[in-house]
Amino acid sequence: MPRQRAASGAGSIVGHEGNSVLRKWLAGGAALLMLGTAGQAGTEGAARRAGVKIGVLPPGPLNAITDVPGVRVGQVTIACARDIHTVVTAVLPLGGNLFRAKVPAGLAVANGFGKFAGSTQVEELGEIETPILLTNTLSVAEAMAAAIEWTLAQPGNEEVQSVNAVVGETNDGFLNDIRGRHVRIADARRAIEIAAEGPVAQGNVGAGTGTIAFGWKGGIGSSSRRLPASLGGWTVGVLVQANYGGMLTVDGVPVGPALGRYDLKQEVEERRADGTVIIVIATDAPLSDRNLRRLAARAFAGIARTGSSFSHGSGDYAIAFSTAAAVRRDGAAPSMQVLQIADLRNDRMSAAFQAVAEATEEAVLNAMFSAETVTGHRGTVEALPLKRVLPLLRQPQR
Repeated sequence: MPRQRAASGAGSIVGHEGNSVLRKWLAGGAALLMLGTAGQAGTEGAARRAGVKIGVLPPGPLNAITDVPGVRVGQVTIACARDIHTVVTAVLPLGGNLFRAKVPAGLAVANGFGKFAGSTQVEELGEIETPILLTNTLSVAEAMAAAIEWTLAQPGNEEVQSVNAVVGETNDGFLNDIRGRHVRIADARRAIEIAAEGPVAQGNVGAGTGTIAFGWKGGIGSSSRRLPASLGGWTVGVLVQANYGGMLTVDGVPVGPALGRYDLKQEVEERRADGTVIIVIATDAPLSDRNLRRLAARAFAGIARTGSSFSHGSGDYAIAFSTAAAVRRDGAAPSMQVLQIADLRNDRMSAAFQAVAEATEEAVLNAMFSAETVTGHRGTVEALPLKRVLPLLRQPQR
């Protein structure tokens, strides 16, 4: 069976084979562009459409990371027969040459059982200079190569000899033949090139194609929060690659135990809670890399509210960046030794902390509420049974 690749921009809805409404041969005739219904996008998010509203702050118009002005998302889904369900998602803080318009960034790690390429330079310099790519564990090298190739090809980078590619990963080896290493450099580069503003496809799409969360199908999820004008009026947007475990909790309700999907012995001794979640956070608030690191750390409050205890074998990473022009470090005259950069006061951060916790929690739920059942390499992973979940959330004893 020929290898098929489905690609989408932020506003596209990506499907599997047999579920497409549009097919188009890409360059070379070896790949197939398919738009269908497996990934869902909307202006509310799947959780809100189901009546689940997390927190007290309002979402942005798209309820997605792309509510932050300038942020772009591109996703490529590789689906071939039963064995291949894998992934690339690209998040671009800005359009144009990121190497020449670096943005400040901060990284936080709850449990470091994972591979987050480029993290040490982000921690050291507090900035990112490439798109952020998400893929599977054994395809980090291809994603790094794509980010490097794309960066070197940008006009103005002809003399660049060092590029810090930023790549996060989760292991999709149950649904995907991960040892086959089916993601190619061209796939990852395609995700960067098609990145666009607008609604973000969620569920079984891009870096969420083969993921599992709490024993059900995981995926890509996104959400946002907008602060009131009195607190700055800024937006905080989140995108998650959900592939982790624990006791699934939805809006404070222990759904996992109620549906018979949580057993402490299995979760701990059989390591079913292991896995990884990657959280990408964008904001237009003028934050330093130090306060972005603080913001990233608060995203784990949202992950904890979904029922994770950050198990021994879990990789839990959050990276946050600011798109505010006032905090960028490039563009100054080469002779300028001291830069004047805006920095929101420490005591004005609390509202952003609340926003990122709420948006992260809702992004995970959007991923799971959007996901569909998949039969893959080693078996079948069912979608979260919303017909059983939603009545639990409406019980009077809540």
